[in-house]
Amino acid sequence: MKIAIEGCAHGELDKIYECIEALQERESIKIDLLICCGDFQAVRNNDDLKAMAVPEKYHNICTFYKYYSGEKAAPILTLFIGGNHEASNYLQELPFGGWVAPNIYYLGRAGVIWFGNLRIGGMSGIFKGHDYLQGFWECPPYTQNSIRSVYHVRALDAFRLKQLVEPVHVMLSHDWPRGIAKYGNADNLLKRKPFLRDDIESNKLGSPPAEQLLHKLKPDYWFSAHLHCQFAALVKHEDGKETKFLALDKCLPKRRHLQILDLPIEYDGDKLLKHDAEWLAVLKNTNHLLSVKNIDSHLPGPGGNERYDFTPDDEEKKNVLTLMSDLTIKSEDFVRTAPVYNREIGRAGYRSESR
Repeated sequence: MKIAIEGCAHGELDKIYECIEALQERESIKIDLLICCGDFQAVRNNDDLKAMAVPEKYHNICTFYKYYSGEKAAPILTLFIGGNHEASNYLQELPFGGWVAPNIYYLGRAGVIWFGNLRIGGMSGIFKGHDYLQGFWECPPYTQNSIRSVYHVRALDAFRLKQLVEPVHVMLSHDWPRGIAKYGNADNLLKRKPFLRDDIESNKLGSPPAEQLLHKLKPDYWFSAHLHCQFAALVKHEDGKETKFLALDKCLPKRRHLQILDLPIEYDGDKLLKHDAEWLAVLKNTNHLLSVKNIDSHLPGPGGNERYDFTPDDEEKKNVLTLMSDLTIKSEDFVRTAPVYNREIGRAGYRSESR
C-alpha cells in the first residue's frame, strides 16, 4: 500500500493531483490514498469564501469546486482533516465526517476510519486554550469571533479519542503535538523558523491535547502541517513503541509538501474506506456529553459520581455492528447541498440554481 501525505492543501487540488500523477508516472508506482493534513479549503462557491477566516486578498476560489460540481473527478481517494483556514460553514454540515465531493472524504472534527487494514485517526482544527472547554456553539452567519473559534479544538474531541484502546496506525492533526520539537532536529528547525525559539524553549509550541493523544495512543505514524515546513521526529515511548512524526509544508513549488508512505502488503486488505466500530461506540457512549452552549463544559473524571471511562466493551461494539450492518463508506452517498461556483459571475456572486 502506498499513501501520499500532503501538508497544507490550501485549495490547490488540481496542483496536488497533477503532482501525484507525475510522481506515479516517473516512479512507475500507484498511489492508493491521498491524506491532507488540514487547510484543505473545500470551497464550493463565494458564500463559502466568506466563511473562511483569511484576509480578503486570499479569497481565492481555487479548484475544489470543480470536484464538488462534477466538472472533474478526484483521480485518487482523498481523506482530509480540517485546519484553521477552512470553509467552516461546509465542514460544520459534517461534524462526524462525510463526503465533501465524490471520492473526497472529511474525517470530521475528530474521527477514526479504516482504509483496508490501516486504521487512521485524526483531529481537526488548532488548539486555543480559551476555547478548549467550550461547547460547539458556533453557526453561520459567523461573527468576527466565531469565524475563528469554530475551528478551535474542543475538549470533547480529545476526550473521545482518549477512549480508544485498539491500535491506531496513523494519526493526523493540523497543528503539531506540543513538545514534538525535542524529538527531532530542533536546531535545524530554528535555522529555518527562528521565530519559534521562544515557544519551543517555553514548551508552548504545539497542541497539548495532541501531545496527550500522542503518548496515549502511540500510533505508528503521526502527520501534521500548519507551520509550513518539513520536520521529522522519532518519539520513543516508555513501553518500547515508536511513533514516526512528520510535518509537511504547504502546496507550493520547491516546497516539501508531499511524502509517500510505503506500507507492507498486510495493510492492503480490500482498500475500501470503512467506519470504525470502536469509534462509533465511543460516539454513542458520549453523546450525552455534547454541548452546543457558549460556556465551558467540564467533562467527567475520576473522583466523581458518574461514569468517566467510555471505552466500549465487546457488547457495545457488537451493538454498533448490528445497527450499522455494513461499515463501508460509499462515495455514491455524496449529495450536493449548495450551489456551485459560477465562472461567469466570478467573485461577485453565484447563480442560485439546483444541481
